[in-house]
Amino acid sequence: MKMSGAQMVCEAIIAEGVKTVFGYPGGAIMNVYDEIYKQNGFEHILTRHEQAAVHSADGYARATGEVGVAMVTSGPGFTNAITGLATAYTDSIPLVVISGQVPLSLIGTDGFQEVDAVGISRPCTKHNYLVRSIEDLAKILKEAFYIARSGRPGPVLVDIPKDITGELGEFDYPKNVDLPTYKPRYGGNDRQIKKASEAILKAKKPLLYIGGGAVLSNAYEEIREFVSLTQIPAVETLMARGVMGADNPLLIGMLGMHGNYASNMAMSETDLIISLGARFDDRVTGKLSEFARYADIIHIDIDPANIGKIVDVDYPIVGDVKIVVQKIQALIKDKVNPDRYQVWRDILARYDELHPLSYKDSDEVLKPQWVIQRIGQLVGKDAIITSDVGQHQMWGAQFYPFDRPRQWINSGGLGTMGFGFPAAIGAKVGCPEKSVINITGDGSILMNVQELVTASEHNIPVINVILNNHFLGMVRQWQTFFYDKRYSETDLSYQPNWKMLAQACGGEGYDVTTKDEFDKALASAIEGKKVTFINVAVDRFENVLPMVPAGGALYNMLLEHKEQ
Repeated sequence: MKMSGAQMVCEAIIAEGVKTVFGYPGGAIMNVYDEIYKQNGFEHILTRHEQAAVHSADGYARATGEVGVAMVTSGPGFTNAITGLATAYTDSIPLVVISGQVPLSLIGTDGFQEVDAVGISRPCTKHNYLVRSIEDLAKILKEAFYIARSGRPGPVLVDIPKDITGELGEFDYPKNVDLPTYKPRYGGNDRQIKKASEAILKAKKPLLYIGGGAVLSNAYEEIREFVSLTQIPAVETLMARGVMGADNPLLIGMLGMHGNYASNMAMSETDLIISLGARFDDRVTGKLSEFARYADIIHIDIDPANIGKIVDVDYPIVGDVKIVVQKIQALIKDKVNPDRYQVWRDILARYDELHPLSYKDSDEVLKPQWVIQRIGQLVGKDAIITSDVGQHQMWGAQFYPFDRPRQWINSGGLGTMGFGFPAAIGAKVGCPEKSVINITGDGSILMNVQELVTASEHNIPVINVILNNHFLGMVRQWQTFFYDKRYSETDLSYQPNWKMLAQACGGEGYDVTTKDEFDKALASAIEGKKVTFINVAVDRFENVLPMVPAGGALYNMLLEHKEQ
C-alpha cells in the first residue's frame, strides 16, 4: 500500500514488536512525530534531552534483551544523541536510533540544523544509513533492526531527510534480510572447539573469564551448567556481574582494576584462560606484559575483530558463547575430572581468606559499601540496579549480590556519567514489575537531572540513591593517591537541596545520615509511586579498594586504605 515515509517509520516500529520509543521532536523529524500522534501501536516517552532518550532506550535494551529505539531531530538534536550512541556501541547494546535530517536538496549546503550525522556517527555505530529514496526506506529499516540485534549487537543509525518522511511510496516491509557482506558466525569452528576442549582437559589451573558477551548471548544457564560439571572456577568482568550468581561457590569475584584479590591472582596464575565474550579490556589486563604470563588462551567471541586484538590467542573461536559452550561441554562431559582442579580451587580459596573484599564500617558516618550491601539485603533478587560512573559504580559492582544477568546495568566501556538515571527509566519501562534502583553520585546525577520531569510525567517510579561525598569521588581518589592530594576542581560542596529538587519536579526526596534513616527511606521509596531521590551523606574520603594502579600488573594491588 502507499503511505508516507513517516507512516513507514511507524509501521516498521510496530512490525518489529517495539512497545516503547524514547525521543525528542524537532523540525526535521516533525512528519514522523505527526504520525506518532495518530497511531496507537507503540508508546512514545518524551525525555527532556536527546542524550537521555538514547540512554533510556539503552537501559530498556539491557534490561529486556530487546532492541531499544530512540528518535531525535537533526543538528543539535542529533549531536546530543552521540554520547548515547557511543555508550551503546562500546558495550554492544542493540539500538535503532532514527534521526531527522534536512531535505535532500539542502544536504551539503550548511542548511539550518544540518550536520553530517552519518559522518559523525561512523566511529560509534555498528552501521548507519542516510536514506536517499522513499523506495529504500522500508528495506533500510528492516536491515537496521536485523543488524542491531544480530552477531555482536550494537547501535544502528537511520538518518532520514524531511522530504522523504513526507513523500508517498509503496510500503513493502521485508520478512527477511540478506546481506551478502554481513554473515555472523554462530556455531564456531568445530576443529578449534575440539582443540580447546582438549586443552581444558589437560589444564591444571583453568579459569573461566566471563565478559559482557555472555549476557548478550543469554548464555548464563549454559555457563552455570558447565561450571557445575567441571568445577572450574570463574571470574566476571564489570559487564558480566550476575552471570554466575553471587551465591555460586565457584565464582571467585570480579577482576580488574577494582577486582578482588583472589580474582586478580587467579588471572595472574592460571594456566588456561577460557574467555567467554570478553574483550581483554585494559581495565582487566593491567600491564599487558605481565598479564596471564603462564596461560594459554581460549577466546570465544562472536566478533572476529575482537579475537587477538589485545592479547595473543592460542585457541580462537568465532561464535556465539551460548552455542560454543554447549559444544565444548558435549565433548568433555564424559572425560572431565573435577578433582583434577581441587588444588587450584584450594589456592584461590586461600587467596580469598588472605585478602577478602571488605571495608571498615563505622557508627559515626555511613560507609557507601554498607549502603550497597543494605540495598542488596532489602531488595536483592527483586531489583534491577543501574549506576552512573565513578566510585559508586565500583562499590555497586563489588558489594551488590547480583543473582542474574541483566540485573546490573551500567556504562562499562565508555564510562558515561549521566547514564544511570535515564537508563533506569528505560529499565523500569521494560520491566515494570521490578524495583529499579539507580546507584549514583552527587556528580553524575546532575548530568541528566532534568529526567526527573520525564519520570514524574510518565509515572515511572525509579529510585535514585545518591552516595553523596561532595566530591567527584573517583577523580578525588586518584588525586589522593597519585597527585599529592591536589584536589583540582573535584570539590562539589556547593549543591542543590536534593529533597526539594525532587519535590519541585513532582517526585519525592529524602535526606539520610544514619542507617535507620536509610532503611526507612528505601522502604518508603519502594512502596511509593513516585520517582525518588535518596540523598545519603557518606564518608567523604572513602576509597574504592583493592585498586590496580593504571599500567600496573594485576598481582600488584593497593589493598589497604591510605591515610588521608
